[in-house]
Amino acid sequence: MFNKILIANRGEIAIRIMRACQELGVRSVAVYSDADAEALHTRFADEAVLLGPAAPRESYLNIEKFIAAAKSTGAEAIHPGYGFLSENAGFAAAVKEAGLVFIGPPASAIRAMGDKAESKISMKAAGVPTVPGAEGLSALEQFLAAAESIGYPVLVKAAAGGGGKGMRVVRSAREMPEALESARRESQNAFGDERLLVEKYVENAHHIEIQVFGDSFGHIVHLFERECSVQRRHQKIIEESPSPLLTPELRAEMGAAAVKAAGAVGYQNAGTVEFIFDPSAASFYFLEMNTRLQVEHPVTELVTGLDLAQWQLRVAAGERFPFAQVDLTQRGHAIECRLYAEDVPGGFLPSTGPVLQFIEPRGPGIRVDAGIETGSQVSHYYDPLLAKLIVYAEDRPAAIRRMLAALRGTVLHGVLNNVDFLQAVLLHDDFAAGKVTTRWVESALAGWTPPVADFSALAAAALAEMSGARPQQSTASAEPDAFSPWKSGSGFRLGETR
Repeated sequence: MFNKILIANRGEIAIRIMRACQELGVRSVAVYSDADAEALHTRFADEAVLLGPAAPRESYLNIEKFIAAAKSTGAEAIHPGYGFLSENAGFAAAVKEAGLVFIGPPASAIRAMGDKAESKISMKAAGVPTVPGAEGLSALEQFLAAAESIGYPVLVKAAAGGGGKGMRVVRSAREMPEALESARRESQNAFGDERLLVEKYVENAHHIEIQVFGDSFGHIVHLFERECSVQRRHQKIIEESPSPLLTPELRAEMGAAAVKAAGAVGYQNAGTVEFIFDPSAASFYFLEMNTRLQVEHPVTELVTGLDLAQWQLRVAAGERFPFAQVDLTQRGHAIECRLYAEDVPGGFLPSTGPVLQFIEPRGPGIRVDAGIETGSQVSHYYDPLLAKLIVYAEDRPAAIRRMLAALRGTVLHGVLNNVDFLQAVLLHDDFAAGKVTTRWVESALAGWTPPVADFSALAAAALAEMSGARPQQSTASAEPDAFSPWKSGSGFRLGETR
C-alpha cells in the first residue's frame, strides 16, 4: 500500500478520498487554489500545497503543478477525483511518466472511451448495443441523409466531451442547419473540437449506468446499476440503486454488456458504463463510459457493502480484486441527492457567496459527503456542488421517506440552493412510481417555485416573550420564565462579550 498520495481535486470528493486514506493508514496531500486557501479540504488533509490563482487553468487544470506537488511532498500516487483532469489521458500518461501511480484506468482506456464517436465504433465491434447513429460526418448533406435513414427526432452531439455541451435535439430537416452550427460552436468552445455525430433520439428515455471494477490481473466485474434519470440541464441531481425499472434478467444482461465494454478497452480500477434505457421496448443502448469514480458512487457502496474509494487505492497498489461476480449482491435500497448552490426558479443558475450556516442531518441510515461547512465561500470558479445526502433503507419506499427526513433536517443558509426542489421531486407521484425520465424535470416541474417561508409563528412567539404575554395555545408551563433574557433589563445582547 502507498504511504502517501496526492488528491488532484477539491471539495467533497477530495475529502471522500482523504477519509479512505485515513482508514487505510495512508497520508494525504491536498492541493488548493488562492480561492480555496480556507476551504475544508485543505485542512482535512495531512498536508496541503498551493497550486496558484483561482482560475482552473492556472491551478486545478495544470498538470505540471500536480506532478511538482506530488514530488515535493513525497507522494507516490495521484488520485484525480472526478471533474477537472480525471478523464484526461494526457494527465494519466504524465503521472506514469513521472514515476508515479495514477489511481485510475490506464491512459489507453481513457483515450479509447473519451471520444464519443470512437467509443461507439469500438463498442459496436465488441457487440455492445449502441444507439442507431452515424459518426465521421462533416457536411450538412451527410447529416441530413443520416437523420433521414435513422428517423427523426435525432440527437446531434459533440464527439469529444459531455455534460450536455454541444448537444441539440433535431426534430425535422428544417432544424438541422441551425442545430449543427450552434452545436459545433459550443463544442469548439468547450472542448476545442467541433466534430459532431448524430444518433437516434430516444423519447422518454431512462438513464441507467452500471458500475464496473477491474484490477491489473484482467479481472473485471460489475457492481450493479444506478438509476440516474432525474436530471436538469443534462446533469443528474438524484440517483438510486437498484433501479425501480429493471427485472433481474435485464439487470444481468446490462451488467454483462458493461463488463464486455470495459474488457474491450483493457479497463482497470473503477468506471461506469452508461446506458439509455427505453422502457417501451425494454431495450438499452450504450451511451458512454466514464473512466473515473462517479459522483453517485455512494449508493453503490451502500447496497453492495464495498468501499469503492478504498478499493481504488488497493487495486492501484497492485492488489487483486477478490470478488467474483457470483459473490456480489445488492441489498436494500439507497438514494443520493446532490445539494447544489443554485437558483432553481432562475433556470438552475449557480449561486455564489458565503455559507452562513450549514447543519448536516443526522440519523440512522443517513450519510453526508460534504465539501463545505459554516463559513465556507462558494466561488463562481468551480462547480456549485456543495454536498451529497445519501440514505439507505430496507426498500425503496422507506428510502424515500428517510431521504425526505434528511432533507427536512438539512439547514443551509447564505446561498440559494435546491433543498426544497429535491423534496418536491421526491414527493411527486411520478417519482414514487419510478416513471421519471431524463426530460421529466423540465416538463413536470416547469415553473416550480419554492414554498414561501412562514415566519409569522416565530415572530409572534418572540414578540409575546418580549412583552411578557403567553401564547394562547402554548403547551408549556403556565409559569413565566424568570430567567428569559427577553425579560432582562440589563442590556443583554446576543453574542456580546462581557
